[in-house]
Amino acid sequence: QVQLAESGGGLVQPGGSLRLSCAASGIFSSFSTMYWYRQAPGKQRELVARITSHDIIYYGDFVKGRFTLSRANAKNTVTLSMNSLKPEDTAVYYCALGLAGPNYWGQGTQVTVSS
Repeated sequence: QVQLAESGGGLVQPGGSLRLSCAASGIFSSFSTMYWYRQAPGKQRELVARITSHDIIYYGDFVKGRFTLSRANAKNTVTLSMNSLKPEDTAVYYCALGLAGPNYWGQGTQVTVSS
């Protein structure tokens, strides 16, 4: 069974920064991709960023250089550094993992951007 443990959400003012981390444990392919998705109230879940097993990174268009996805020294841990946060970034952020698309999901962590 794969488990994904997310941490780092919270309340931040517009223009502020947050760092989200996700640690994967259990048995999964070393070729898996790790993802961050988000879902705002009343909206569909959308891809924020993903990193492949070869460390190829893709960002959603709305990121526009504000977020950085990186892999920690432990191969199964990724960090999403979010800067210049906007109120529209408010959402539940989910970590996911999978070999061909996200198959396993974390419980999500709330990010609220508000003054």
